Amino acid sequence: MTAARQQRKRAFLMGLALFIALGAGIFAPQAINAATDGQLTVNPETGLAISGFDPVSYFTDGKALFGRPEFELNKDGAVWRFSNEGNRGAFEQHPEIYAPQFGGYDPVAIGRDRSVRGHPLFWAIVGQRLYFFYSEKTRLTFLADAGRIIATAERKWPDVSRALGE
Repeated sequence: MTAARQQRKRAFLMGLALFIALGAGIFAPQAINAATDGQLTVNPETGLAISGFDPVSYFTDGKALFGRPEFELNKDGAVWRFSNEGNRGAFEQHPEIYAPQFGGYDPVAIGRDRSVRGHPLFWAIVGQRLYFFYSEKTRLTFLADAGRIIATAERKWPDVSRALGE
């Protein structure tokens, strides 16, 4: 299978998984206050941060992995799940490193003065920080000029974050 075809297949499968998850109500995040980043996307029905994905796995495994209920941590009004005890311990010691930046909101949208929730399956690590995106398109936009987009989002995040709390 060609690389282009593999990429299209991956994008299709991710879209299909998102469609199924949305239909099942798995990804219905809302914003709540969180000490680590001002606002954090949390599913209001389950209380799970980042839809139950293990935030440390992006760094250690290079992919999004679902966390397991037996490795939970309650922090800042949210339930974080991890795929193993080591990941839970790493997050507990350094949540500022492993939690998604901007509370999981898309930095491209923040740079445009908008609050758009990122999705745990559209992600990137830049400068040892995790970022989530609304779509593959915004992820690619970000990667094309990450430094500028991060600087703009950091400048605008206080106002965008404040508007989320209203």
